[in-house]
Parts: sequence; C-alpha cells; structure tokens
Amino acid sequence: MNVSATALTKRYGRKLVLDGLDLSFGRGVTGLLGPNGAGKTTLLRCLATTLAHDEGRIRALGLDPADRSDQLALRRRLGYLPQNPGFYPHFTVWELVEYMAILKELNDRRERHREIRRVLAEVELADVSRQRVRKLSGGMRQRLALAQALLGEPELLILDEPTVGLDPSQRVRFRSLVSRLGAGRTVLLSTHQTEDVAALCERVAVMREGRVVFEGTPGELAAVASGQVWISTAEPSRADLSWRTADGRFRSVGTAPPGGAPVEPGVEDGYLLLLGAPA
Repeated sequence: MNVSATALTKRYGRKLVLDGLDLSFGRGVTGLLGPNGAGKTTLLRCLATTLAHDEGRIRALGLDPADRSDQLALRRRLGYLPQNPGFYPHFTVWELVEYMAILKELNDRRERHREIRRVLAEVELADVSRQRVRKLSGGMRQRLALAQALLGEPELLILDEPTVGLDPSQRVRFRSLVSRLGAGRTVLLSTHQTEDVAALCERVAVMREGRVVFEGTPGELAAVASGQVWISTAEPSRADLSWRTADGRFRSVGTAPPGGAPVEPGVEDGYLLLLGAPA
C-alpha cells in the first residue's frame, strides 16, 4: 500500500479525535465517509503533513511525515485540497495559482506558466484567469482550490470535501477528472456524498468516532444492508431509518415495515445501517 496509518491517535486538549486509527490504501481512488465529528478532516490533515499526530505511525509513498526531511520530500510529491481553503481575494486566479506554484518550487518561469495553464484548463477556469478571486462564485473557488492541488502532477492527492459548492454538471465533470487522476496515482477523497463514492471510488473506508469501522469496495459497503432494505406504501412506524421517496412511497433500512417489499441495497443504505443515527 502507498499510504498507511497505524494506531494513529490525535487529541485536541482532552478530546480524542483519532482513536488508534488503522487505515491503508494504494493506487486508485479511495473514498472516506463518516458523519461530522468522525475525524475525517483531522486524518487528512495528518496525512497531508499540516497537522502532527500524537501517537502511532504514518507511511506515505515510503516516507515518514514525522521526520522533518521526509516531510519536505513528501510535500513535494502530494497535492492537498483542504476543507476550507484560504484565498487572497485581491489576487487574480492566475496570480494565486502562480503563487502556489512558486511555493511548490516550480522555479522555471516557462515551465511554471505551462503548468498553470494545464491545471486551469483541467478545472475549466482558463477563461477567468484574469478575474479577481473575490469575484468568483463558490463553485469556481472550489475548482480553483482543486487547481492548486493538481500543480506538479502529485503522486498522492488528498481531497477534503472537493464537491462542496459544485452544481450537478460540475460534479459530473469533477468525477471524470478524478477518475482519470486515480488511474495513475493515489487519491484519498473525503466526502459526505455517497453517490460520489459509488460513482468513482474503487475502495471506501467509513469512519466513526475516530476509528475506521469499515474498509472495502462500494459493493461490499452496499452488501452490509443486504436483506435489510424495503419499499412500502404505508409510512413505517418501527423502521430504524426511513424516508419518503419522490414517488410517495417509503424506503426503510433496518426493521422490515408491514407490507414492505425487499429491494436491492445501495452504498447509502449500507452506510446508514453501519452507522445508524450518527450518519
């Protein structure tokens, strides 16, 4: 595996955020699911070298982020899109990406500009490269954050909630881009969107209370709910989880409702059953 975390622990004061977490993943796209407060962002920050863990061990691309020289080498080989990327609002799109490219040690001006044009084209921002960041929509800012993460063709790409603010068509294009990227590198994608996981992830890990409680394929996650998903016309009274669908029927996960007909489970069903109310 290209990346592994073993017995990883992180505390904020008295709060235990990562509780002896174990996770490993390799080339391709791995999805990371979990409710708010599960520790997903903290894990990604530790893997991206922006936050030091307290106990345990990380190995990424054969390097140890806790070692100062390894940390610098790893930063040269990874791209990171944080959950809340900060921007300089008075910069233009081009200026911001060029600033990040200089920080990533793309020192040759001609090669740097070629790389900036490439990543802006990848995220469909080439036509607004001279526009001020403060004038961009939320979706454009998210694509700008992805552009800087793609600088330098990173071997490891860590994406925290990358589809936030994207409209449906942009999300489809994002999935296409990430699936292409995952063909030749290691991608870890944290998301609340189970449909993104089902659409583009070869593997998925589910976190709860600082631990990984499931690792496998999206199909295996869906199979967690096998035989425990029903459709009924009457509103269930005892189902563990249920909701009214667009056609007026009710989908239930957990306890079978009266008159319920079994249906094939999906990734979301397995995720909901695995975590219950916290999901």
